[in-house]
Amino acid sequence: MAHAHESNTGRIWKVFWFLSAVTIVEVILGIFKPEALHMTNILGTNLLNWIFLILTLVKAYGIVWAFMHMEGETKALRRSVVWTVIFLVLYLTFILLVEGNYVFEVFKNATIKWNF
Repeated sequence: MAHAHESNTGRIWKVFWFLSAVTIVEVILGIFKPEALHMTNILGTNLLNWIFLILTLVKAYGIVWAFMHMEGETKALRRSVVWTVIFLVLYLTFILLVEGNYVFEVFKNATIKWNF
């Protein structure tokens, strides 16, 4: 019984260090905002934002994999959960970028300027 506890403890520490490392990278990028990443636009937003989005998805996947025990599930269930989430996140990102760009263009070209 003690062996299983040590195994779970080790696993939790591995997940902790993985999530900590990704978070530290995000914080460092957020503090320093490298100009090469911040000023390079790809698909309507800067590269730094894309990096934050990808790192956040990596952390979310790590949490689901470890703490929701997805590694023990069948391949079909894992794929159905992960693919659904990936699709919804990509769809949300697309909608936010398109609609945000539209609102920006409307205010930029309108006779009524930014009054809020």
